[in-house]
Amino acid sequence: MTPDTALALIGFAFVMSISPGPGNFLLLASGANFGFRRTFPTVLGISLGFLSMVFLVGIGLGEVLDRFPAVTLALKIACGAYVLWLALKIGRSRALGPSAPDRIEKPVTFVQAALFQLVNPKAWAVALILTVSYTSEADYLASLVAMIAVFAVVNIPSISVWAISGTALRGVLAKGNRIAAFNVAMAVLLVGSMLPVLLRG
Repeated sequence: MTPDTALALIGFAFVMSISPGPGNFLLLASGANFGFRRTFPTVLGISLGFLSMVFLVGIGLGEVLDRFPAVTLALKIACGAYVLWLALKIGRSRALGPSAPDRIEKPVTFVQAALFQLVNPKAWAVALILTVSYTSEADYLASLVAMIAVFAVVNIPSISVWAISGTALRGVLAKGNRIAAFNVAMAVLLVGSMLPVLLRG
């Protein structure tokens, strides 16, 4: 990878990682409800799940899904149901604190966050752009791995900003019914950001 390509990739990775999307809304909500330390496994799950998707798309997953549309449909339905269930859990949470009866019990796990990327339309779009734009045909596999490594270095700190921002809001949201309104807003944004993939086709 040339220095110019690496610099362009770093810029692209930063913009795509820091911009709003389903995963970042989830991290914002998790940071607000659980704090950064408990949300960090979710950060890693979202990042490594996405990077695994990039690798699988790079070695041909996209072509497989194109050839078997029934698999794609089943995956979309299963993941769509999970997103709606997750949004319902977030939206119904009304309080902060371990003893609060109407709070989310625990953050999204590492594995759940990684699997969440399967129904994230932003993740699919970015994965396809990366594998087409930042790999070299002459040494494809090595360039794919190098590209994933560079993206990871930028992605993890960038998406962590959303979890940190949620954590910073905890003091404000703990007053009155603010956390309830915040969680409803996060649930609506989560579902809204998923509609393109859930309704397409």
